[in-house]
Amino acid sequence: MPAPRPLRIAAAFVALLTAYGAGAVTMALTGTRDGHAPQSVLDEAEQRISAEAARPVSQAALERAAVQGMLAALDDQWSAYYSPNDYTRFEQVLSGSYTGVGVWIRRGSDGALRVMSVEPSSPAARAGLRAGDVVVAVAGRPVGNRSVADVVASLRGDAGTVVAVQVRRGSTVVTTVLRRAAVSDDDVSATALGGGVERLRISAFTRGVGRWTRTEVRAAAARHIRGLVLDLRDNPGGLLDEAVETASAFLRNGPVVSYQQRGEAPQVLDALGGGDTGVPLVVLVDGGTASAAEIVASALQDRGRAVIIGSQTFGKGSVQAPSQLSDGSALELTVGHYLTPSGRSIDGVGVTPDLEMPVGIPPSVIEQRAVEVLSGLTADVGGRG
Repeated sequence: MPAPRPLRIAAAFVALLTAYGAGAVTMALTGTRDGHAPQSVLDEAEQRISAEAARPVSQAALERAAVQGMLAALDDQWSAYYSPNDYTRFEQVLSGSYTGVGVWIRRGSDGALRVMSVEPSSPAARAGLRAGDVVVAVAGRPVGNRSVADVVASLRGDAGTVVAVQVRRGSTVVTTVLRRAAVSDDDVSATALGGGVERLRISAFTRGVGRWTRTEVRAAAARHIRGLVLDLRDNPGGLLDEAVETASAFLRNGPVVSYQQRGEAPQVLDALGGGDTGVPLVVLVDGGTASAAEIVASALQDRGRAVIIGSQTFGKGSVQAPSQLSDGSALELTVGHYLTPSGRSIDGVGVTPDLEMPVGIPPSVIEQRAVEVLSGLTADVGGRG
């Protein structure tokens, strides 16, 4: 499931919630009015703000602020609210194409909003934005107290329009103006690494990724390759069902992940069946490997199907589900937390690689190490006379 969304109450929301509180006190003192049933605090606050506030505010704006305030009460950084237009763009991202600048962003445990990955050939890539850049402001507004969903909405927009983005890189602050464009996510690719080893690169779990992976693995097995490298570095996640199907490409059966929703028994999602369990496999991960990508990595690790190489992953162990509201807007709520096949929770912890590599090592060096590990695994596969 794409893109990662912490919620903070902006100044407007604080003022609105204060009005709610005042309304609650008034209702407690006055009870009903003129024999009518008491209004809800939300209705009363909306009426008073609409009628008495010095600056007019539309009903739609008040309703959006109320929803944001309710989400803030969850104290959940992953829950989010999308306007109708923003939700349409959110759906486009999960489909693999959208109009924007071509970056994935997440808020870290330190509160900073960071670029997790940059789409090749995107406006962000052409402007020189990099993974690890700390986003300071978008469209002239600081991002500190804004939700990730709000910041992402500011980055997206119609092709040809522009947006100013300010980032901090070390001690340097850089401001650049990006022209939005259609971004077609190249979320999957297959390349040869030499020595009979192939790399399957997945940059996000958008629609169709699982089917692509299963097809590529079958084709690789038919060519009798020596090993596969599944590259999940800087993969921010995406759709849960695509992650399950991707893991299923390497598992014959059994659990991939389990998750539990409030008031319900745990649900176990099993491999779809028919996966290849013979080809030696290495999975590459790093600090940008998150959410659905961590589900795949941890499942293959727990099931003993792959050697995990790289650095500690992000540590997002929750599942979000979007639900559309009557006006076309949508809520994306955390509905559960998942566990790996062995029962591990990686929320806030991440996946620890079997072979840890220091952060900052060139990608080519890590890939060469993967080829070396696969050579050893290939040797171990041979039978004894």
